[in-house]
Amino acid sequence: MVKFLDIKKITESYQPYLSKAIEKVIQSGWYLLGDEVKTFEDEYADFIGSKKCVGVANGLDALRLIFRAYIEMGIINEGDEVIVPANTYIASILAITENQLKPVFVEPDINNYNLDIDKVEEHITPRTKAIMVVHLYGQVCWSGKLCDIAKKNNLKIIEDNAQAAGAVVQQNESDNTANFKRTGSLGDAAGHSFYPGKNLGALGDGGAVTTSDLELEQVIRALANYGSKEKYVHVYKGLNSRLDEIQAAVLRVKLKRLDKDNQCRREVAAYYLKNIKHPDIILPLLNTQLPVINTLDHVWHLFVIRHEKRDLLQKYLYEKGVQTLIHYPVPPHRQKAYQEFANLNLSMIMQIHDEVLSLPISQVMGDDEVNMVVDSLNNFDRN
Repeated sequence: MVKFLDIKKITESYQPYLSKAIEKVIQSGWYLLGDEVKTFEDEYADFIGSKKCVGVANGLDALRLIFRAYIEMGIINEGDEVIVPANTYIASILAITENQLKPVFVEPDINNYNLDIDKVEEHITPRTKAIMVVHLYGQVCWSGKLCDIAKKNNLKIIEDNAQAAGAVVQQNESDNTANFKRTGSLGDAAGHSFYPGKNLGALGDGGAVTTSDLELEQVIRALANYGSKEKYVHVYKGLNSRLDEIQAAVLRVKLKRLDKDNQCRREVAAYYLKNIKHPDIILPLLNTQLPVINTLDHVWHLFVIRHEKRDLLQKYLYEKGVQTLIHYPVPPHRQKAYQEFANLNLSMIMQIHDEVLSLPISQVMGDDEVNMVVDSLNNFDRN
């Protein structure tokens, strides 16, 4: 069986360094808010290109703490609106509604599944205070037009970077090396997830906020620590959301290899794009003239295809020994938790969610596994 994602094999590929890092923490006798977390925060901020990083318990907390901090700072008020892509994972929406804010759903670009920036401005009202961009499946969602819209309307841009750790936006097309920025440093603040299945994954839950707004960083850091800036002095009604020392140590080991691992994913994606020839399978479309392995604005957290008979295709692939997943079978506005949005007319979203299928992709896939996926897809009986 070709596993969708062999996390055990990925973990083993970092040995013995992971075990040594964990043992170091165990022997230190210090397991929360210690040197490993502080050092990881500094290293990850430097990697991302932001001034600050705050380690938190998970990706959802990272996003909800950003909104909560803006509310505490008086920049956003309860009842305000946040523009958000309609086809994201539900965590993006939960972060908004948990802060008593209103999500305003915008349909994606059908070619790349990211927020359609050309549709953003028509959804802006006097209550709009922020735009959340989700770098879905690992592909950058960004443009100069988005920045202009935000500046013109005095809106914050919040990145959901849960799926795109390491992705790059080229700032100068004539310079392929020096002049670039990573996702997580593009907007005003960004939430990151280190769920084990992510490109940069911990051995449990973990997350972070990156920002270059020093005041925002201080408020988020306090909110995540029971609302406290100093022990037993509580400025806010906060929560307990902390990245622990062991997870920070694990992430420090993995961060050193992230760019290399992402490049391995690009090589798998390039092979898929070149060799999957089934006429009824819709492959990812990249907005670039460069070869896939040189396209740094996609880290291929997921390789997502579409097919009108998706469920039949998934069953066929499983029988052939290829494990696939569906991200995500039910969109947020059709979840029972959000019944108030059930009548929204988002026909493109329903088409996407009925047709998408995620293929196996990772930095530890062997050539035989990649070929097996391709051959199975090409031999699918479309009748």
